[in-house]
Amino acid sequence: MERDVRQLINLKDANLFEKFIKLLAGRVGQIINYQSLASDVGVDSKTVKQWLSILEASFIVFTLPPYFENFGKRVIKSPKYYFTDTGLLSYLLDIEKAAQVTRDPLMGSLFENLVVLEALKARYNQGLTANLYFFRDYQGNEIDLLFKAGSQLTGVEIKAAATWNSSFKKGLQRFSDTNAALTRRYVVYSGERMAFSDGAAALPYTAVAEIF
Repeated sequence: MERDVRQLINLKDANLFEKFIKLLAGRVGQIINYQSLASDVGVDSKTVKQWLSILEASFIVFTLPPYFENFGKRVIKSPKYYFTDTGLLSYLLDIEKAAQVTRDPLMGSLFENLVVLEALKARYNQGLTANLYFFRDYQGNEIDLLFKAGSQLTGVEIKAAATWNSSFKKGLQRFSDTNAALTRRYVVYSGERMAFSDGAAALPYTAVAEIF
């Protein structure tokens, strides 16, 4: 990765770039704050944006844009960043063994990265554009993944838990009631496949491609 990046930019301080990429890994799945990340790394926000664009061009990370169609100024309009290789992400987070994952405070973020990546691959493997988004407003209401096909909108909540909880699909219903009607609603988690009378469904993460 460092070799590829050196070919694209004049990387004077490899240690500084390593610090940047590790801090980025620690923020995976979070709404990007360029100024905060730049301050923690010790560079300016322009440099951070340049490095991020290089990582994206190198297919090391990808962005998930926010969905804010017709929702005015009440919603977050900054993207999220995810890694295209969860093995690399784990390495950057100093996770050396599978057993460490369940104890890591970022387990939810790792799981979210995995699911979003599988969704992205499912779309690209069909030769289609991603059309994937997330949603969050300033009250903290959020949908982890939105998929738009024509006028149809699909909402996906991502939970690392293996045990079902009815609260997992509440955000989907709230979004559908207050923002835009969801044609389909899914919860992707580590448990068993289930269907509900309200039309929502729960899928194991191994079945993510079925949605797209």
